[in-house]
Amino acid sequence: GASLLWPAAGPGAFPWTTFWTNVAGCALIGVLMVLISEGGRTAPHPLVRPFAGVGVLGGFTTFSTYAADFSRLLDAGEAGRALAYAGLTLVAALGAVGAGAGLTRLATGLPVRGGPRGRA
Repeated sequence: GASLLWPAAGPGAFPWTTFWTNVAGCALIGVLMVLISEGGRTAPHPLVRPFAGVGVLGGFTTFSTYAADFSRLLDAGEAGRALAYAGLTLVAALGAVGAGAGLTRLATGLPVRGGPRGRA
């Protein structure tokens, strides 16, 4: 899908499509986890979290492609770019989970952890 719209420029190019797909998927995981864990009056079915989080959104994110892209960059002699890609992806993905969760709490009126409303 996305790689057809935004193909890589070459063997040593930064894999932006994979990067942004993973960041977007992680943001959605943050949204989902807040809605499932904190958003409802009743507890969801116990399989909703693993199905939607690990199954659907885990399949949407492409961390296997992330590993292959890292290896491809190393094979192309782009060790610096590979390390930058590895680090930037991890930081951005974890930040996206936090941002997705925080924005969902703000949008739904749930207490923001560590925010101005106090600790939840």
